[in-house]
Amino acid sequence: MIAIGLTGSIGMGKSTVAAMFAEAGIPVFDADAAVHHLQAKGGRLVDAIEAAFPGSTGPDGVDRTRLGAMVLNDPAAFARLEAIVHPAVGEERAAFLVRHADAPMVVFDIPLLFETGGETRVDTVVVVSAPESIQRARVLARPGMSVEKLNSIHARQMPDAEKVARADFVVPTGGSHEDTRRAVHAIIACLAARDVPL
Repeated sequence: MIAIGLTGSIGMGKSTVAAMFAEAGIPVFDADAAVHHLQAKGGRLVDAIEAAFPGSTGPDGVDRTRLGAMVLNDPAAFARLEAIVHPAVGEERAAFLVRHADAPMVVFDIPLLFETGGETRVDTVVVVSAPESIQRARVLARPGMSVEKLNSIHARQMPDAEKVARADFVVPTGGSHEDTRRAVHAIIACLAARDVPL
C-alpha cells in the first residue's frame, strides 16, 4: 500500500482535490472530518475539551467558534487542545488503515502535515497550491472569516512556497477543475506504475 499525504494551506483547494482522489476510487482519510466527528454531539472528546476549556461546548458538542476564540493567538492553549485531539485522531487513522488494508493506495488529507511531522508517516506527499490572490479571496469569502483570523491561521502554517519545495507532487488549483482533475489522475497513474512505495 502506498500512503499519500495530501496537504496545502487554507483556501488552496485541498478538499476539492481530496474529493477527486475519492472519485477515482482511492480511500481518503480526512483528518478535519475526524476532528468534527470527535467534537460533535456525543463525540468522545467533548467532555475532555469542556474540562480543558470551560464554556467551549454546548448541546451540539464543541462550539468551534467559541473554542477558536479561546485558542486564537494563544500558543499554549492551542498546544493543550492539540494534546487532546491528536491522539484521538491517530486512533481514527489506525482504524481507517485496518478498514482499507487491501487498498493499493490511500490518501491522508492532513492540513498541518509538515507542521506536525506527518510527512514521515507517509510514502509520498502531494501539495495543493494556488496563487496567493486566489487563496485570500477564497478564504475571506467564508462565513465568519476575517483578516485577523486568516493571519492567525497563516502564522501556524508553513509558507506555501516551502510546502511546494518539499512536495513530491504539486496539484495546481488556480485554473479549471478539469486541469486540477487531470493533475490528480496523472499522480495516481504515476504511483500505480510503481511496484513498491517510494
